[in-house]
Amino acid sequence: MSTAEGKQPETQQKNPRGIPQAPFIADVEEYLGPTKDVETALKEIQTALAKYRYMDQNLAQRRRGLADKIPDIRKTLAMVAFLQARREGAGGASEPDSEEGGLDDDDDGGDATEGRKKPLRTTFELNDTLYAEAEVEDTDTVYLWLGANVMLSYKLPAAIALLRSKLAAAEASLQTVVEDLEFLREQITVMEVNTARVFNWDVKRRRELREKGALEGGKD
Repeated sequence: MSTAEGKQPETQQKNPRGIPQAPFIADVEEYLGPTKDVETALKEIQTALAKYRYMDQNLAQRRRGLADKIPDIRKTLAMVAFLQARREGAGGASEPDSEEGGLDDDDDGGDATEGRKKPLRTTFELNDTLYAEAEVEDTDTVYLWLGANVMLSYKLPAAIALLRSKLAAAEASLQTVVEDLEFLREQITVMEVNTARVFNWDVKRRRELREKGALEGGKD
């Protein structure tokens, strides 16, 4: 078996998430070889480029979703942590920052007569410009939306643990998406450069063939 026949194709490199790295065409003539024409090569490059752009659009949409989701998880975690600290009698517990409303904890640590804390007065958002006031009874249970119209009740420590794990997972996912987007945009640039190189090589080749034909015709 000859060296050419025994040569195995190189394995295409991929990033940690399995996105293939775009090959840079350094030598167009070698890339085309004896069997591939320019039109076929350009079609293959454009197909690969379309796949990279499709992945880029999907990941960009996912990044926007995570960027919206993470602040909501942080606000919810801050609220549940505040309720837990208040229930434990932490007098120095700071109130969570919230654009939706404020908290009014004016019971000075509890009601000695009733043996329990006064209700927590708060305002919460009903709609973009509509707020309401409410009193939150002292409780060890909260209800969390888990998505897809699913709500479950959790004890405060379990809710805090769940929200922390979800926040860590969302932040890690966002970092991964950002890395993949940067990688994809590099591959898109490489494929755009490949398109230009193949196209320009073909233009140059056609011009040289015309000049050669003109010279041969002049000699005749």
